[in-house]
Amino acid sequence: MIEENSKKLYERAIILNAIKFGEFTLSSGQKSSYYFDGRLLSMDPFSSNLITEIFIKKIIEFNADAFGGPSVAAVPIIGALTLKCHFENIDLSGFFVRSEQKKHGTNQQIEGLIKPGMNVAVFDDTLSTGDSLLNSIEAVEDYGCKVVLALTILDRQQGAKEKLNDKNIPLFKLWEASMNGEIKIL
Repeated sequence: MIEENSKKLYERAIILNAIKFGEFTLSSGQKSSYYFDGRLLSMDPFSSNLITEIFIKKIIEFNADAFGGPSVAAVPIIGALTLKCHFENIDLSGFFVRSEQKKHGTNQQIEGLIKPGMNVAVFDDTLSTGDSLLNSIEAVEDYGCKVVLALTILDRQQGAKEKLNDKNIPLFKLWEASMNGEIKIL
């Protein structure tokens, strides 16, 4: 079921023009000949359903208590997963991690239903160097949680997997891309 949904998601990415070719600057500052806009998928009802079907199975498999990731990219997926948990009576909660701690209100960096001691899964729609996801992981670990799984739709294979391996965090990915944007469905 995971492989079939991953293929359907890729087909939808093509329809939505979520994979673009040209000259792009990534969040890491690196230049790229292609760009994957995961938000086009996570904000599309059909695609969002496929992502949550796949992610929820892996999150449960790794015995996580909660799931989340960096704001902005992970937020639509968190919302969809939270709703899916409600409708399927799954006892998991969601959270997101701000890039910086708030300077007002409760001064939190992590928002949502997360408590120290929890096992959590973290995700981002795309991984290149992994810095955004790793910053979220660091915040969650500093908060007192253990990251048991990282997930992504697309791994650009630019060092994120190796950094996660160094932290002994398994990575589940739906697709991986070569340097020129050729995508392999896993």
